[in-house]
Amino acid sequence: MFMKKRDWGYPTVIIIILITLTGCNTIGLSSDKTGNRHLFSIDGNAVHIYSADIKDTISIILLSDTHLSMKDEREKPYEQYSKRMSEAYTITRHYGTGERTTPGQAFIETINIAKEKNVDLLALTGDIFSYPSERAIEWVDSVLVDSQLKYVYTTGNHDWHYEGMEGSSRELRQTWINNRLLSLYQGKNSLFYSIEIKEIKIVVIDNSTYEISPEQLIFFRQEAASGLPLILVMHIPIYMPGRPVNYGCAHPDWNKDNDKLYELEKRVPWAEKGHTKTTMQFREEVLNTPNLLATFAGHIHEQSLDVINGLPLFVVKENASGNYYDIKIIPLVME
Repeated sequence: MFMKKRDWGYPTVIIIILITLTGCNTIGLSSDKTGNRHLFSIDGNAVHIYSADIKDTISIILLSDTHLSMKDEREKPYEQYSKRMSEAYTITRHYGTGERTTPGQAFIETINIAKEKNVDLLALTGDIFSYPSERAIEWVDSVLVDSQLKYVYTTGNHDWHYEGMEGSSRELRQTWINNRLLSLYQGKNSLFYSIEIKEIKIVVIDNSTYEISPEQLIFFRQEAASGLPLILVMHIPIYMPGRPVNYGCAHPDWNKDNDKLYELEKRVPWAEKGHTKTTMQFREEVLNTPNLLATFAGHIHEQSLDVINGLPLFVVKENASGNYYDIKIIPLVME
């Protein structure tokens, strides 16, 4: 099922096997077949997910696509690779006020909101940087340490990409994670890990190359087998019918012939034969994992919501303009 949030100004409820409500406030209810999933709603940037399998409310601020590009003398050897993206997102318009702002100001504002709300977790789902700038990474690292917030991070396709630099996406991702981004993982595996917040597992998987590795699939299966309620966070959304080919991971038409941006982004094009079987299998298993409450991603700079098998797949707008999701996972009392 495909659903996109629209500003109709009033709620409309349709009840079938799953319930969707489209408008300023969107609500969904799962069928009994989806196990732990029950009820969710979205109103602006506020997301509420209800589960009978938890006892305490869990609060999360989630942001993606800040696109920071800070420079100092250390960036000079890489300027040929960072020129285009260093000139992007220098000035943005705040999503709430419409006033001029910057990605740095937007990031600090979001961190302060998370601190004021005393959230249980801050989730950074990629493209926090427009390229792997040492100054920007060190700045974010210091802001996060000073905030004393518990956080998770995964890369987006820009975090590790210097445009025009030789190497495959997998090679460049690992190179710049190891060389510059490693501190943001706080000792965790950079490609997949999870943390427990109260009675929920937050599962973090790096799909910033659009692909899923066999090790990542095995890890997800292990996390799903725990039986605990799960929240899955990634950078690139999972493909859903009706979405364009560059929207999501595991699109059936993802291949070199349909890659329209590789020349602009100066990178190796998508694979000629399309996705690996592992990537396609990952999508199927995610969509059919009964204890998965929701998935969250960024990447497309637009807020969207798809629902399948009672599973909501949320996408957040870009934090470069101050956007974020204010997520609460709330105990559902079953009568």
